[in-house]
Amino acid sequence: MKLAITGKGGVGKTLLAALLCKRFVESNYSVTAIDADPDANLAATLGFPYPERIIPISQMANLIEERTGARPGQYAPYFKLNPKVDDIPEKYAVKMDGVRLIRMGGVKGGSTGCYCPENALVEALVAHLLLARNEVVIMDMEAGIEHLGRGTAKSVDNLIVVVEPGRHSVETACSISKLAEDLGLPSVAIVANKVRTQSDNRFLLANLPGSQFLGFVPFDQAIVDADLANLSVLNASQKVVAAVKDIYQTLLATSV
Repeated sequence: MKLAITGKGGVGKTLLAALLCKRFVESNYSVTAIDADPDANLAATLGFPYPERIIPISQMANLIEERTGARPGQYAPYFKLNPKVDDIPEKYAVKMDGVRLIRMGGVKGGSTGCYCPENALVEALVAHLLLARNEVVIMDMEAGIEHLGRGTAKSVDNLIVVVEPGRHSVETACSISKLAEDLGLPSVAIVANKVRTQSDNRFLLANLPGSQFLGFVPFDQAIVDADLANLSVLNASQKVVAAVKDIYQTLLATSV
């Protein structure tokens, strides 16, 4: 199963990605977690030691030059658009508690007018992970789908958009859904997070008509308190863990 998780900043997509990684590992799946958000927090949320020391693939200048034939930041009229990447997960991922983690780093959007060698390597690696790996891949993305191209988008089983009750979050979800449609993603689903009341549920259902909702995750102050105390948030709230387990079961059921 290949999952890409996105949404407006602060809605809780990284916590959802981490909890799903944990749940799949507990069910004896092989799991690769991809942190594709430049504001990378997935390693820390999963509890990896010294997450700040994990170097993103897009910043590995020597690797990029070796695989593409061009060094980042230097003028290069020609470089490999399909570099070798199949060995990168084993060589450059970090591993802990059954999860293999890769930090991608930022990619330059098409609007910059630049297609650079680091983009070529990152996009080829994402394509390999989504198309060629027989395992669960969970990608934590920024509020967009820049790491997905037309060739890889259709291999994502679910693009999960995390929303919280609020206009800005809903607007972001609608924009992402439109981009996903343009890329031809076969399935876009919603996870409602930080839900406090039935009014919150009704607001989201009314403002995202026709959307597939995978689940509703309750707000729990215990998550906030654990984060403020620099404690693990993965087991801070049994209500949140239970809701994500239900989402996991829904994902398995809909993938059959």
